Amino acid sequence: ESKIDFVGNVMIDSYEMMRSRIEADGTRASLGLGKEAYGVVTLHRPSNVDDRDTLTLLVRQLIATAGKLSLVFAVHPRTRKRLEEFALLDTLRSTPRIRLTEPLGYVQFMNLVTGASVVVTDSGGVQEETSYLGIPCMTLRDSTERPITLAEGSNKLVKPERLLESVNAALASGRGSGRKPELWDGKTAQRCVAALARRAGINA
Repeated sequence: ESKIDFVGNVMIDSYEMMRSRIEADGTRASLGLGKEAYGVVTLHRPSNVDDRDTLTLLVRQLIATAGKLSLVFAVHPRTRKRLEEFALLDTLRSTPRIRLTEPLGYVQFMNLVTGASVVVTDSGGVQEETSYLGIPCMTLRDSTERPITLAEGSNKLVKPERLLESVNAALASGRGSGRKPELWDGKTAQRCVAALARRAGINA
């Protein structure tokens, strides 16, 4: 234990460094997202998109979810290819309240996320950012390498067949239902530098 320094999460430093650009970005406005509640969707993992039955089930769940709130689906190239291969892309395109976009850069994507009522994903980093921001995150995986987001944050592991049910529960609970993990405050890099300086005997 004497050789370990608890410093926090440098991912949150990255978000805070970019916060002003994220808040000033016009992606939400360009998509016509006003005060109406909406969700953000990202999917790309083979376990979710490479199997026809699983992806078909997820598309059905997303369509059902769109009956509750609008969805913005940033479509990964791998996912788009599978949606086309399994004849599901046109189904999503023709669904009211589901908006498909190309992949987005970090600033643009986080501009969407910060205004969302819920996020549906199988990605990694967004589990951390949603926990920091108190946004319910439905993670379509059996496990996560970020368990603190489950124990303290607003992240939930969800089976594809229970997506609509989980989104409904998240909407009922609202934003801010989780806790922000300790030292997730945008100052992790400073603590890293201080720890290195102390161990090297440098007066920083």
